[in-house]
Amino acid sequence: MLVQRVAPPGSRVESWTVLGDDDLPVEPIERYLSYLSAIERSPNTVKAYAHDLKDFFVFLTLRSLDWRRVRLEDVGEFVAWLRLPAAGRAGTVAVLPSVVAQVGAATVNRKLSAVSSFYQYQVRHGVEVGELLVVWQPGGRGGWKPFLHHISKDSPQPRRAISLRAPRKLPRVLTRAETQAILDACTRLRDRLLFALLHDTGMRIGEALGLRHEDLAAAEREITITPRVNDNGARSKSGRPRTIPVGANLMRLYADYLHEEYHDLDSDYVFVTLGGQPWGQALSYRSVYDLVLRLRRRTGIDFDPHWLRHSAATRMLRDGVPIEVVSMLLGHASVTTTLDTYGHLTAEDARRVLEKAGWFTEGQVAL
Repeated sequence: MLVQRVAPPGSRVESWTVLGDDDLPVEPIERYLSYLSAIERSPNTVKAYAHDLKDFFVFLTLRSLDWRRVRLEDVGEFVAWLRLPAAGRAGTVAVLPSVVAQVGAATVNRKLSAVSSFYQYQVRHGVEVGELLVVWQPGGRGGWKPFLHHISKDSPQPRRAISLRAPRKLPRVLTRAETQAILDACTRLRDRLLFALLHDTGMRIGEALGLRHEDLAAAEREITITPRVNDNGARSKSGRPRTIPVGANLMRLYADYLHEEYHDLDSDYVFVTLGGQPWGQALSYRSVYDLVLRLRRRTGIDFDPHWLRHSAATRMLRDGVPIEVVSMLLGHASVTTTLDTYGHLTAEDARRVLEKAGWFTEGQVAL
C-alpha cells in the first residue's frame, strides 16, 4: 500500500488517498479521507491520517484481519507492531525485547486517534464493525462503555482505552539574541519582514504566506488574518478571521520592502518570489524552508519558523499579557489549547515572580 496525493476536480486544495496492492484506492479509507477534505480539514491533516490508516490496513493485511471485525486485542497488537523496526514489522526477522521502539508514544497515540476517528465515521454511516465498539472505550468509575457510546447518548465524551504515556514536550523558543541574529542574517528585506512578522505577531507561517496587501492596515497598525484558498497552498489553521495589532517598526519595514524590493509587481500577495522564475509568484513553503536552511548555516542556530510563534507566545505570557488575549492573538480554538501548550513556568520564571512579590526579602524570619 502507498499514500498518493490527489487533486480533486475543480479544487485548488490537494488531498490524499491510500492505494492498495492493486493500485486502486482502498475504498473505506478513501471514503473517510474524502469526508475530511469535504469538511475542509487541512491537507496536512488528511495526509497524516492517510499515512496512519495505511499503517493500520497494512497491519490488518499481514494478520489477515477484516477491518470490520477487529477486536481490542488486535488494536493492542497494532500498537506493539508499530514500535517494531521495519524488518520486524514485515516478519522477516525476530526482534529482541531490548530493541528500542522505532515509533514514539506521541506518534502511536496520534495513529490510534486516526483509527478511532475512522471507525466513528464508519459507524455513523451504517457500517457494522462488531466487537470493537463494545470494548474499546472505558467507562467512568470502573466498568466499560461502548467505544461509540457518545453517538447514542446525550453528551458523553469519547475516549480511547488504549494509549501510551507520552512525555510532555515544552515548546522550543528563541532568545532575543538568537532572533536578532536571524533577522540580521537576512539579505533581503522580504525575508527580514517575514521573520520579524512571525516574531512580533506569533502567527503561523502558513498565515504569513497567505497575507494579501489588503490585510495590512498601515494607519491602524493592524494585520488581519483571513482564511482563504491560496495559490501557494498556504493555509490559516484558524477557522475565522482575526486582527492582530502590530508596532510602527514592523509597518516601516513593510513600507521599505515595498519601496526597495517589491516595486510595481502586480500581485495581491505580500510575500512573493524575487529571484528567478516565476517572478512575483506567491512565496511557497518550500522556498521558506530553503531560506531557513541558509539562515541556519549563516547563524549556527538550528530553528524553524514555528519557534518564532512559540517565542512570541512565551514572551507575551512572561510580560503579563492575559492568557485569554494571548489565545485570541494566536488564533487558538480555546484558552485550554493555549494553557496546554504554554501553561508552563521555568525555574527562572518562578524566581522572577517570587522576587517581585518580595518572597526573598531579608528579615522576615531568622533562618
